[in-house]
Amino acid sequence: MRILLVEDDPQQLNPIHTVLSQAGHIVDGTQEGETAQWLLSQKNYDLLILDWMLPDISGIKLCRDYRQSGKTSPVLILTAKDNIPDKVIGLDAGADDYLVKPIDMVELLARVRALGRRSPLWLGDTLHLLDLQLHLHSLTIERGQASVKLSSQESKLLEYFWRHPRQILTRYQIEQALWEWGSEPESNAITALIRRLRQRLQVVGVADWIETVYGMGYRLQPPE
Repeated sequence: MRILLVEDDPQQLNPIHTVLSQAGHIVDGTQEGETAQWLLSQKNYDLLILDWMLPDISGIKLCRDYRQSGKTSPVLILTAKDNIPDKVIGLDAGADDYLVKPIDMVELLARVRALGRRSPLWLGDTLHLLDLQLHLHSLTIERGQASVKLSSQESKLLEYFWRHPRQILTRYQIEQALWEWGSEPESNAITALIRRLRQRLQVVGVADWIETVYGMGYRLQPPE
């Protein structure tokens, strides 16, 4: 999933960002509500994780504005406020869930998985294409009796191809889809990532499913 994480405390933002990234998610993290507003106007997210108390724009206002714009992806509010009236405020603003600080990372990941199933972009925990399966939670691909573990980045790339089968994806599209806001891949990063993914796919006998369309990009082209 692509997740927007808004938390003004770097001592909380950084560990949460790391845990979510290691779980295979693409995380755009910011400490500022205004930056979050801009990102929400530029990108579509599967999930929003918003801290209630921000120095400029509160997470509750971000959530309320997001809902008023017609967006339906789930929202998880993070806060130290643990009384019932505050929870009601958050839920009435359009939040789907509420997690009280200090955050337990195991619980956070469980709630992210549960909320991901509510996302309009959710395709399931396991993606199927012909006889190939991609298990998103374990970051493995399986075909027949063969299976192989993917890195987080390899899994993200294969999932992106999976969501756009037989469609030519340019290097720019792949960069925008896989790299987090504020980061920029090295010049050969996509070429190297494609090569590593093909090596993993070779283990299950489908390396030729990833085609290079010279001068244009790449596509996932399974047999008819």
